[in-house]
Amino acid sequence: MKHTLLLSFAVFYILISACSPTREKEFYLFTSFHEPANEGLRYLYSEDGYHWDSIPGIFLKPEIGNQQLMRDPSIVKGPGDMYHLVWTTSWKGDLGFGHARSKDLIHWSEQQMIPAMTDTTTVNVWAPEIFYDDVNDQFIVVWASCVPGKFENGIEDEDNNHRLYYLTTKDFKTFSETKLFLDPGFSVIDATIVKRAADDYVLVLKDNTRPNRNLKVAFAKSPVGPYSNVSDSFTGEFIEGPTVTKVEEDYLIYFDMYREKIYGAMKTSDFINFVDVTDEINIPNGHKHGTITKVSASIVEGLKRQSTN
Repeated sequence: MKHTLLLSFAVFYILISACSPTREKEFYLFTSFHEPANEGLRYLYSEDGYHWDSIPGIFLKPEIGNQQLMRDPSIVKGPGDMYHLVWTTSWKGDLGFGHARSKDLIHWSEQQMIPAMTDTTTVNVWAPEIFYDDVNDQFIVVWASCVPGKFENGIEDEDNNHRLYYLTTKDFKTFSETKLFLDPGFSVIDATIVKRAADDYVLVLKDNTRPNRNLKVAFAKSPVGPYSNVSDSFTGEFIEGPTVTKVEEDYLIYFDMYREKIYGAMKTSDFINFVDVTDEINIPNGHKHGTITKVSASIVEGLKRQSTN
């Protein structure tokens, strides 16, 4: 009887295991561009979050904006497994940012210019960063703009005195009004939002004042702030384009060391103490700053197949 019961349990376990869906392996995917940023969207991928390989080819060519650039490509997955991409379309002159959507990261929707700044004296719309707010089921896009005369200059020129702005949308058809996202009292660009837990958000930002041009963090209970306790810098100077990904129990903050033309990274578990892990990462030459997201193995395999066609 005992052996019969054991056999029955063993058979039951095997049947349950066979019927249970196995979770597909995931990779880290890094959106990228090459200077002078007129070619289009590129990708890197990694299994461990530290060592990266290029996926050859261009996967979305820029078609909108005064200069038709694709800088700072930022990506996030929203409802329905739909990926949304936003990017900088021009250095100056455009009052919005680019947007397109895709299910497989190969075939993209028609590109649209999202009107972001209504003040026609706005110099630019730089580095839009997209974040999906799963609490309120909406997308938040944060960018940097310079509006001459709006804020005290400090040591910055009128046309280089940036602050962060944002808008929200649920469908990229209707949008909230543009609002000021952060005025830390200095010129600020390149912001990325990190959700650690409910009511616990971190903002990684670039202090763009001379000679700083380094990275700092701030904290809030909501993804749209208000963010407070802006930290001292945790990087050297001449840094831009931060992106954050979680690897096991730590967060890796990647950033473009544009004067040295290499990538750097800091590791942290609390956004208070940081360890330089630049010597532990490996990123192909020519890669410029985008964002990191997690994708399925089938997505990566599809991108690889496309790159060989």
